[in-house]
Amino acid sequence: MESPPLEMDGSVMEGGGQILRLSAALSCITGIAVKISKIRAGRSTPGLRPQHLSGLQLVSDLCSGSLQGATISSTDISLAPGKILAGNHTADTQTAGSVCLLLQAALPCTLYADAASQLCLKGGTNAEMAPQIDYTVKVFKPIVEKFGVNFNCDIKMRGFYPKGGGEVMVTVNPIKELQPIVMTERGNITKIYGRAFVAGVLPFKLAKDMSAAAVRTIRKEIKELYINIQALQEKDKAFGNGNGIIIIAESSTGCIFAGSALGKKGVYADKIGIEAAEMLLRNIRHNGCVDEFLQDQLIIFMALAKGTSRIRTGPVTLHTQTAIHVAEQLTQAKFTIMKSDDELSGNPTYIIECQGAGITNPNL
Repeated sequence: MESPPLEMDGSVMEGGGQILRLSAALSCITGIAVKISKIRAGRSTPGLRPQHLSGLQLVSDLCSGSLQGATISSTDISLAPGKILAGNHTADTQTAGSVCLLLQAALPCTLYADAASQLCLKGGTNAEMAPQIDYTVKVFKPIVEKFGVNFNCDIKMRGFYPKGGGEVMVTVNPIKELQPIVMTERGNITKIYGRAFVAGVLPFKLAKDMSAAAVRTIRKEIKELYINIQALQEKDKAFGNGNGIIIIAESSTGCIFAGSALGKKGVYADKIGIEAAEMLLRNIRHNGCVDEFLQDQLIIFMALAKGTSRIRTGPVTLHTQTAIHVAEQLTQAKFTIMKSDDELSGNPTYIIECQGAGITNPNL
């Protein structure tokens, strides 16, 4: 007798696409069938959007799974996973849906294949409500590599809202098991750099204005460091029009933080630069070791790793709490969150500790 699928409530806590991505990925890795109901129940357009649908289909393809209920606007799906298959897989949102969110769902699965996987991901590379591809490459990638993850990301074409049209090729090597990570000492900020870009018909001046406004904002708080935010005109590798900025800070102990913003119709370039700078400063001030966006992205890797991981963070986000909730339901991982008052910043920081499930790759 097959055991009945594990029922997951897609409306709890953060209640967005994240529950779907994590549940599908962990189902694929653990071999536990899942039934997810009330998907994105609290959103203005509930149920599956094109980006969620293409992510689900990608995960199902990766594990030769049986996927039911997967249509646009569906609020209930079930996934019965099979064996994880290496090779070439393509996912296309056919919108400006984020390729980075497709990668969030697929990357953990490909680690447990029997050989290298190539993922061709199409959609928005620099999209709202999702990490920019530059964040994935410059912040997420070096930190997740501390677990032993090994992947390459080649940006073939950038795509922006509303047209999409971006394409990223990702190659992932499988792994026997993930190592735990400890990131509890922030150290000093040693480097601040970034890129302010325009693409399509937008004038180059916008990139320079975003960069200058961001530098001015950071200077008010961090006076001693050289800040290098390059202004760039995206020429051949961009589809459609877009502008945005990402600013990255590195610490002496190898912590990486970012602030970013994308241009919107009718919003001055200065304002976009200031928004990104303020986001970065907010994430540096709390004296944690990861920013608010990396926090929840590391949870699945902590849960899968063998051993105890510890990361120091600023305020624990609802996304992170949601990721922990899903990970504890689908794996044997156990998380604890401890508050520690930080004398340096005067703000409380938190230690997220995880006894990982130590899931090993049966295919290697």
